[in-house]
Amino acid sequence: MPTEQVLTALVNDLAAAPSDVWLVLDDYHLVDDHDVGQGMDFLLQHLPPQVHLVLSTRADPDLPLARWRARGELVEIRAADLRFTAEEATAYLNEATGLGLSAADVAAVEERTEGWIAALQLAALSLRGRDDVTGFIAQFAGNDRYLVDCPSRRSWRTSLRPCASSCCARHSSTGSPGRSATPSSAVTTARSCS
Repeated sequence: MPTEQVLTALVNDLAAAPSDVWLVLDDYHLVDDHDVGQGMDFLLQHLPPQVHLVLSTRADPDLPLARWRARGELVEIRAADLRFTAEEATAYLNEATGLGLSAADVAAVEERTEGWIAALQLAALSLRGRDDVTGFIAQFAGNDRYLVDCPSRRSWRTSLRPCASSCCARHSSTGSPGRSATPSSAVTTARSCS
């Protein structure tokens, strides 16, 4: 069956949905087939208003992002939007986990993790019960036992910084943008075009 027929049937099914539908496509950066790109273009041109598309990708997709921005149909969530600020990292490390770190130690951990909560959580686990917290932080290179046990450890080779990614979600101008931004271990940058 030709791609356009399959997508037309999909669009018709989506149009019949009685409520909002969120279609999430992860790892969109892996798409390198021209036909898939054309199919996505067709789908997006015919997307019913109650359907919202979320793309998670490590690079900007070859889609009309500027046009969507201008129409108010695009919400982008970038790395800076997802990272903890220095104040949030301090609150997490000292209040939520009860580590009681000095300002210098918090700053060092926040710098090493670049504010990523998954990395902050792993750092907090690694710091528990340490006698020389400052010395450990100075040596912290991402090879601690908690990081080695992490299923996505390939993303954490020599630092606590996950690999870059983005998330893109598109909605119709009549829809309401949603913002659900919980980065996975492989997500650093998120762009949401909701």
